[in-house]
Amino acid sequence: MKATAKAHPIQGLVKYHGMRDPELRLPYHDSISVCTAPSHSKTTAEFDPDLDADDYVIDGERVEGRGAERIRAVVDHVRERADFDHRVRFESVNDFPTNIGFGSSSSGFAAAAVALCTAADLELSHPEMSTVARRGSSSAARAVTGAFSQLRTGLDDEDCRSERIETDLESELRIVAAEIPAFKHTEEAHEEAADSHMFEARLAHIHEQIATMRNALREGDFDRAFELAEHDSLSLAATTMTGPAGWVYWKPETLAVFETVRELRGEDVPVYFSTDTGASVYVNTTADSVDRVRDAIEELGIDTRLWDVGGPAKVLDPDEALF
Repeated sequence: MKATAKAHPIQGLVKYHGMRDPELRLPYHDSISVCTAPSHSKTTAEFDPDLDADDYVIDGERVEGRGAERIRAVVDHVRERADFDHRVRFESVNDFPTNIGFGSSSSGFAAAAVALCTAADLELSHPEMSTVARRGSSSAARAVTGAFSQLRTGLDDEDCRSERIETDLESELRIVAAEIPAFKHTEEAHEEAADSHMFEARLAHIHEQIATMRNALREGDFDRAFELAEHDSLSLAATTMTGPAGWVYWKPETLAVFETVRELRGEDVPVYFSTDTGASVYVNTTADSVDRVRDAIEELGIDTRLWDVGGPAKVLDPDEALF
């Protein structure tokens, strides 16, 4: 009863903010994202009836406190579906920086869900496994189905699950990831989102954004899709910054990237910025322009990674297990 899985993190394009049910992690509205590769999380899970307690390890560190509670929510759901109570040994590693705004919780919980479901001999589709991953992180649901995916809102697992959106942009998109290390508190921001006076305004236009993004992706319209993603990042930040804690995640380097992107666009380069909850920036461009864009970002003294579109979470061969 052991399995290993890999998943790619997500970049939010039309992002969710706030949860109507924090236990089941049911968001207030739909969201759309794209997975970034080759960045990934890899997880090995083994259910063992001889173990006395669960053991969770991420990047070589034993997980306790709130982090362990979130993993346990996924593990317990799998145990319930599998109808057993075996303890689990769980180990995960990431090959990219975590907690700086690059979606590590999405890939982490997506890989965990697929590994756990496989180890428990549950035969589930990717959309079904997305409901398992969602209990750890709503973004993880979209990392399960991969590429461009939409998580639909709902009050149960039949409705609140992820589905993939087919688009020609899968082969065209290149992402220059601008690393700006600054620890962020995504979960706390979600908890207070509804208390922002900007939240109702965001809800009022989010459904149109979802429909417009889906249409742009289906038509392969790069500029329309990523201009919308850029504006959505500004909308999300406005909501976050006007919550009770007044979270401000952006740093001077973040704003410098924004300005550089706008300067490049003034020179007719197809490029747009996007941020999730954090200071790091996704710089979205095309295969033809990526070298010029990356050079411009690195001239700011910022480290970068080059990503393209990643597929769905998948089970790995036994010889790739972490233990």
